[in-house]
Amino acid sequence: MTMDVLNLIGGRWIEGDGAEFADTNPARPAEVVARGRFASAAEVGRAVAAARQAAPGWAATPHHARAAVLNAAADLVDAAAGEWGAELAREEGKTLPEAIAEVRGSARILRYYAGEADRESGEIYASPRPGENVLVVRKPVGVVGMITPFNFPIVIPAWKIGPALTYGNTVVWKPSSLVPVLAFRLAQALASAGLPDGVLNLVYGEADAGSAIVGDPGVDAVSFTGSTAVGRAVIARCGELGKPVQTEMGGKNAAIVLADADLDHAAEQVSLGAFRSAGQKCTATSRLIVAEQVADELLERVAERAARLVVGDPLDAAVEMGPLVSSAARDRVSAGVARAVEEGA
Repeated sequence: MTMDVLNLIGGRWIEGDGAEFADTNPARPAEVVARGRFASAAEVGRAVAAARQAAPGWAATPHHARAAVLNAAADLVDAAAGEWGAELAREEGKTLPEAIAEVRGSARILRYYAGEADRESGEIYASPRPGENVLVVRKPVGVVGMITPFNFPIVIPAWKIGPALTYGNTVVWKPSSLVPVLAFRLAQALASAGLPDGVLNLVYGEADAGSAIVGDPGVDAVSFTGSTAVGRAVIARCGELGKPVQTEMGGKNAAIVLADADLDHAAEQVSLGAFRSAGQKCTATSRLIVAEQVADELLERVAERAARLVVGDPLDAAVEMGPLVSSAARDRVSAGVARAVEEGA
């Protein structure tokens, strides 16, 4: 079944005036999971304008009312975890247990930030002047532009959207077009939970849409998760514009195995760290630092586990690792493997 996904701007679900796009199942490339149209540059601008218009009202909304929206959205997410998990597996390639766990994790994140709404939002400090105190009150930043990647299509957005909404900010969000369904689902849940029009705006697009969000003078701060190259460009642009920016980019994570380690346990943990989500995450284990006297034995055990790994359609209960997210991702990994072999791996 193919889903038609829509942009959300100012409380209205719209098709978009930009180019058409299609999301395919990486395990079955002939299967189209979702279709939609990118937002045009003008529509991205309208999304920012809608967020600005909604900002004063949302900032003035009592904390407990903001929390009620997040809790209601979390209930909707939890209730649909099985269905959404299957959709996530189809569009991104995670195994079904991983996908359902991610959906449920996003509900927990929304509830966590709903709880944060009741936390004290200011401090009182003693003043150097006798008989006076200094009151510090935290206020919303305003409009936050968000750009999120394919590898955790609902958890990473929840990490960003949850705190932004809790603390009274409005959002313009561009998800990866490789995973449009879960973005659409999360936006639907928040809208259905009672989020006022314009507080959350969802725009599909490519690099030009991300650049438009970052560069729009109506966007007060930016949160980005994605590649190191793009993240550096976002940092540089925000520096030019004087905007607060938060970036989460790539990682090169090491597992350290000492000579007295339980090698079966170490091999299991290294394998899980390397192969979950097909290794497509910044926290994946990508390096091993091993005591020389146990290195060969550990590598043999890791290789045995890799050889037994069941790879295939993520909706198959027997499958332990699904496909890479796209043919482009497959080609990058294949090139890396070939290069490693040439260098003596």
